[in-house]
Amino acid sequence: MRAWIVILAFAAASLAVTPALAGRTCFTPKGDMIRCNSPGAMPVFWKPSPQVMWEREIAVKPPEPSNAELLAVFTGLALFLALIALLPDFDGWHPDDRNKSDKP
Repeated sequence: MRAWIVILAFAAASLAVTPALAGRTCFTPKGDMIRCNSPGAMPVFWKPSPQVMWEREIAVKPPEPSNAELLAVFTGLALFLALIALLPDFDGWHPDDRNKSDKP
């Protein structure tokens, strides 16, 4: 009975909570996101031009890895997997354990 009271109290408390609403976000002329009504913010539904967004995406894009870096990663992964393959088989028992279990 007490468990049901605790469960119902928890359910009522979690359903009574109102979600927090975040403020609107607007763009700056450079394409950065900023809170509306902040200095430098554009009107609510304004969006930067596709050219500005493309230039921003290119500027943020990380450089691609070189062939040497890719080769190093694949070599390291291959060595790791080879070491795992060289591990001895382990099925959970040791030969000495069998002798101990035979004794009553």
